[in-house]
Amino acid sequence: MYVLQFIRGFCMALADSVPGVSGGTIAFILGFYDQFIDSIDDLLTGTMEKKKAALLFLLKLGIGWVTGFIIAILILASVFESHIYGISSLFIGFIIFAIPIVVMEEKECLAEKKNCIPFILLGVAVVSAVTYFNPAGGEGGMSLAHLNIGLAVYVFFAGMVAISAMVLPGISGSTLLLIMGLYLPIVTAIKDFLHFDFRCFSTVFLFGCGVLVGIFSVVKLIRRALEHFRAQTIYTIIGLMLGSIYAVVMGPASLDQPKPPMTWNEFSILAFVVGGAVIVGMQALKNLKE
Repeated sequence: MYVLQFIRGFCMALADSVPGVSGGTIAFILGFYDQFIDSIDDLLTGTMEKKKAALLFLLKLGIGWVTGFIIAILILASVFESHIYGISSLFIGFIIFAIPIVVMEEKECLAEKKNCIPFILLGVAVVSAVTYFNPAGGEGGMSLAHLNIGLAVYVFFAGMVAISAMVLPGISGSTLLLIMGLYLPIVTAIKDFLHFDFRCFSTVFLFGCGVLVGIFSVVKLIRRALEHFRAQTIYTIIGLMLGSIYAVVMGPASLDQPKPPMTWNEFSILAFVVGGAVIVGMQALKNLKE
């Protein structure tokens, strides 16, 4: 069981560290999302017995997550900008192939609440609006070399938003960081910190504090939404995933050295198929376990 939780956490970290599908989506595909959310909530507000069980589950999951995240960060910062179009194609493969799986997993719930389909448009609109009106879009990633009060607050807020999206099975928190012009700066700061370059400590610390505040505040809200408004929540998540395709296509414009948004000429079918194969493989892993 430990190995299974390690693999689950590892896969979630790989998803969380790249724009595209969130770690929450991976948890959803692999069939342990509700247990994941319940465990975080129980760790905060449950009985002592529930807290112990939740801590054990999250510890096993967390070891795999930390391992996957460190490996991904050490590699991503060096290849992300130079291979942005291929990586973006990979992300789109993640998203396109994940959506039907989410729909199939929740088909009974969604079929009973077809009147909630407009919530898909809400999800698409939110991501598209944030991407379109992003102040960093087309101006390159932000520089975090010299933090002022406004930029520090922005980094803290970005941590809250990113972890909230990472927990939700929908748009990736990394995609939101990409939209906000902070993906590469944050990834680079964490990579430098892992190499014992502590000049970026303030950036990593502020972002980490935002992550902690975000995860503690959003989990209970997600749990209640899934309990009482599951169909509306799932339809919105599907919309967020669809909207994130637009965010990924526009992502190259937010690099330190901005590049044009991805077109069909830059789209890599091979990377797209690889992304889809990864998602299908994860679903097969879940079916094998069952």
